[in-house]
Amino acid sequence: MEQRGCGAWLERRQWVVFMVALVLFWSGASAQIRYSISEELKEGTVVGNVAKDLGIELSTLTERGFRIVSGSTEPLFQVNRNDGILYVNRKIDREEVCERKSVCLINLKTVLENPLEIHYVAVEVLDVNDHSPSFPETEKRLEISESVLPGARFQLLAAHDPDGGPFSVQQYKLSHNDHFRVEVKDRGEDGKMPFLVLQKPLDREAVRRHKLLLTAIDGGKPPRSGTIEITVDVLDVNDNTPLFTKDVYSVMLYENAPLGTTVIQVNATDLDGGVNGDIIYSFGNDVKSKLKKLFDLDTLTGEITVKGPINFEEKDSYLIDIQASDQGPVPLTTEKSVIVKIIDVNDNAPEIEITSFSNAIPEDSRPGTTVALISVNDLDSGLNGKVICSISEEVPFKLMPSLQDNMYSVVTKSPLDREKQGHYDVTIVAKDSGQPSLSSIKTVSVVVSDVNDNSPEFSLSPYNFYVSENNYPGASVFSVSASDHDINENALISYHILRDSGEGNNWASFLNINSETGNILALKSFDFETLKTFKFQVVATDSGTPSQNSNVTVNVYILDQNDNAPVILYPVSANGSAEGVEEIPRNVKAGHLVTKVRAYDGDIGYNGWLLFSLQEVTDHSLFALDRYTGQIRTLRSFTETEEAEHKLVILVKDNGNVSLSAKATVIINVVEPKEAFAASDVKSSVKDEEENSVTFYLILTLGSVSTLFLISIIVLIVMQCSKPTDYSSKYLQDANNDGTLCHSIQYRSGDNRYMLVGPRMSIGSTIVPGSNGNTLVIPENRSRASGEVRH
Repeated sequence: MEQRGCGAWLERRQWVVFMVALVLFWSGASAQIRYSISEELKEGTVVGNVAKDLGIELSTLTERGFRIVSGSTEPLFQVNRNDGILYVNRKIDREEVCERKSVCLINLKTVLENPLEIHYVAVEVLDVNDHSPSFPETEKRLEISESVLPGARFQLLAAHDPDGGPFSVQQYKLSHNDHFRVEVKDRGEDGKMPFLVLQKPLDREAVRRHKLLLTAIDGGKPPRSGTIEITVDVLDVNDNTPLFTKDVYSVMLYENAPLGTTVIQVNATDLDGGVNGDIIYSFGNDVKSKLKKLFDLDTLTGEITVKGPINFEEKDSYLIDIQASDQGPVPLTTEKSVIVKIIDVNDNAPEIEITSFSNAIPEDSRPGTTVALISVNDLDSGLNGKVICSISEEVPFKLMPSLQDNMYSVVTKSPLDREKQGHYDVTIVAKDSGQPSLSSIKTVSVVVSDVNDNSPEFSLSPYNFYVSENNYPGASVFSVSASDHDINENALISYHILRDSGEGNNWASFLNINSETGNILALKSFDFETLKTFKFQVVATDSGTPSQNSNVTVNVYILDQNDNAPVILYPVSANGSAEGVEEIPRNVKAGHLVTKVRAYDGDIGYNGWLLFSLQEVTDHSLFALDRYTGQIRTLRSFTETEEAEHKLVILVKDNGNVSLSAKATVIINVVEPKEAFAASDVKSSVKDEEENSVTFYLILTLGSVSTLFLISIIVLIVMQCSKPTDYSSKYLQDANNDGTLCHSIQYRSGDNRYMLVGPRMSIGSTIVPGSNGNTLVIPENRSRASGEVRH
């Protein structure tokens, strides 16, 4: 630019000198002058001294208002009133001022007043190469089919250069390429027109787009240029088959993948463009309908997704044929196979199957006896199908693996006892090795069958039964019961009485037992006065093979009943009736013992406890009868007017539930003292004989009763010593000094203590229900107070 400026300056100086000379030459002939300047000069650049060139005095310029007449727009030139120099007011663009003119001439009119003078100044603006060629567009896009033959011409846009003449567009150049060249056609004033010529066939699959640069160059020195980018899109022809991006498509897919899961996306490309390169995907012709139910194919994207349930156990791999077709007028197709390998998931729990099973196993089976055979199967593979079996609870069984895989035996590991537990639910757990692991449970019910290994057991040992005397022959008096821990035939019990020739078991022959129920019947009645107690043995036998048996001792105690009426021992007449005559002096005082009624009852306890009462008496104020001793005493002294004979009827009554009684009659004769003494001598001999007879019977009776008591005491002591924990007995005998017999038997059974009481029994004792009133329960505090000793 500096060189161009210097050259322009030199040219302007030459023109100024030339114009000055020309003005001087024409000064006398014309008032018009002409200057020449280059365009694009800076503001303030001197064009020339108009005043001097017109011959106007410089001193008058201001006074005469020297100026340039211009329009409303800002003037391109101005004149200095002080020195008359014409200068550039603003930058001048020749192409803007004189568009497409070969000579650009600007006419100026100067004015002077007083007097008025008008001078015309012409300024020629010379062209400078200040514009580069430019194209109407920065980019040009052409579409040429790849089937176009070489030599085809395509008109391009021409470049425009505002500069004219030699500075306008002179030539076009095309960037280097193998397929195109440029030709220029000169159209005169319209300039030069470029054409793009195909010189080599196009191949869209090789190069689908060509980028070219066309350059327009003007004639300046140095020349200016402008460019346009030409894009040639090669239009496709369907001459290429789609190609898949991979030679082999293989993918791993987990079984049970959710529906819609993407398996793989196949991709095919077609070198063609447009519809010729648009690819759609489809299943191959050989793909079966079952496979299409499992997988879905997106025809546009080539994405294969899960459509149905995928089960490794049904099939572990799939081969899917996929076709890729373009959409050309005549579609081209290619095919590729996709291999889908299914990965096993631990989705199958082990299956336990009982192949052989014994419903019942004897309780005497040895350890190691096989109960059941089981097989385990898992449809999964690898670790997912590896199964470990175990028994979950603590039972007398264990699992033994067999030689075959996944086969086990359930065997006993310890002795069995049906009586402790007769049924086992053996829970077998099968667990695979997957992550997370799955398990199954199978319960085997094992019944332990009974073996006759238990003897019958009696509910009590020994049995103590209390039977009232005078029982009905053939009636059931008591029963025994035994149980067997075994079941069925082994627990079916029969009873029988053990009979031997021993003396202690003689009474067993009068008993019979129901072999099924254990009820014992007495074949005869028992008499307490004859037999107080006896024992025997009962044998219980089960029905097992071989049978088991056990025996128990049965102690039987006969309970007394009120079956004996009181017997009057005194008074007794010669004919055997209970009548007697007593004589007393009239002068006896109150409280005199007249006589004593004596009686005996073969029963014991309440049944033998006798009470005396006056049933008939002539005068209640004279005599009194002791309720317990039978003594008859006077209540007062006799008067002289009292009758001489008095009759007393005495009722002797026992205390049985149904009491029995006897009567005695005593006639009391009241005599004078002298008669009484004489009579007493006579009667004493008779009375001595009677008393001797009565005494004999009394001694005989007491001896018999004592003998029976002594035998009972010995038996009970022996039983007490042999069974100290079951019962104890204590025999007490209290001799009543009033002549009335008094005796009692105390014994223990379990937690209760019993007493068979005589007439001196305490009224505070308690009757045991079912004892027929003969058996009393002794209060604990009373027994201790009496000093009873327990063994």
